Amino acid sequence: MTDLQTALAEIKRGAEEILVEDELVEKLKLDRPLIVKLGADPTAPDIHLGHTVILTKLRQFQQLGHQVVFLIGDFTGMVGDPTGKNSTRPPLTKEQVLANAETYKEQVFKILDPEKTRVVFNSEWLAELGAEGMIRLAAKQTVARMLERDDFKKRYTGGQPIAIHEFMYPLLQGYDSVALNADIELGGTDQKFNLLMGRELQKDAGQKPQVVLTMPLLEGLDGVKKMSKSANNYIGISEPADEMFGKIMSISDDLMWRYYQLLSYRPLAEIEQLKADVEAGKNPRDVKIALAKEIIARFHDQAAADGAEQAFIARFQKGAIPDDIAEVTVNAVDGEIGMANLLKDAGLVASTSEAMRMVKQGAVKQDGEKVADAKQTVATGTTAVFQVGKRRFAKVTVA
Repeated sequence: MTDLQTALAEIKRGAEEILVEDELVEKLKLDRPLIVKLGADPTAPDIHLGHTVILTKLRQFQQLGHQVVFLIGDFTGMVGDPTGKNSTRPPLTKEQVLANAETYKEQVFKILDPEKTRVVFNSEWLAELGAEGMIRLAAKQTVARMLERDDFKKRYTGGQPIAIHEFMYPLLQGYDSVALNADIELGGTDQKFNLLMGRELQKDAGQKPQVVLTMPLLEGLDGVKKMSKSANNYIGISEPADEMFGKIMSISDDLMWRYYQLLSYRPLAEIEQLKADVEAGKNPRDVKIALAKEIIARFHDQAAADGAEQAFIARFQKGAIPDDIAEVTVNAVDGEIGMANLLKDAGLVASTSEAMRMVKQGAVKQDGEKVADAKQTVATGTTAVFQVGKRRFAKVTVA
């Protein structure tokens, strides 16, 4: 059995907040496996690396000998979690939720040990509440308390509608913790209000309140916004191995350590040694390759990881240009165009500010030569291959 201090250090690894840490220590001293809960409303079938941050933390609890309960919100999924939403989200049908749930289960077991995971559906107890039970549950909180939640407050003050059933969502999620008698519940930082509701309802039910552990929202490939499909800065766990490898290699060296902390299975001591090696002169590219291979092997297999590395080396480190490179024409003004505008007009970046940032980071090349100044201009009649980061290429003609 892992000693208390080692277990606590592993649990705290990458965590944003633990409420309350002293209570966690007391629970870890109990001579029994703790019930560690994660709830997920399968409102979309596919998950990306950002979603796996919490799943990786759950896996750590499994390795420490605790009981993981993966709760699928088939009932709450039909309500729709209002967290972070600026409008009422259309509820899904039961059929949609269950179809998504099956796909979700297949993906999460690429991380969690199915032999050590209890999968439950919250319709098992929430559907039985009935009208009377829902009224009794609703009576446990006030509208004023619900409006303390940041997203509700913003919508209310902004004159945006809030449906009554949305107020029920935190109560239903909290009731899940009562039904499971959870010792610990995990969630993203945006779930804090809902997680704390579980503590309140457990106290009301005469249970020991659960410890709340929040995990940060993983930054996407841009290193700024949280990873999401809407921001197009995500790495899907079902993407082809070559695509995953290229995306991971495109992140900054600083962001790489964040990914190691939140996604890698390597021990903390080993990660600290890798940092020391880089500070001592080891090429961070090699460390990033190791991270990419670890993640790809997890979601594909080792052969796919090795193949993706070889393809990457052939394409980028040996200067090879993809066969399917786009050919575009951009328009000059008075015989020339600025580098930032060229990259934006060619579709290689989303904005001129991104172009300037990428040049500053040394991530832009013209015909294989690094571009040092974002303010430099390119003359009419020029045709050249421009590269941004590791994966974006275009053959650009300036007209």
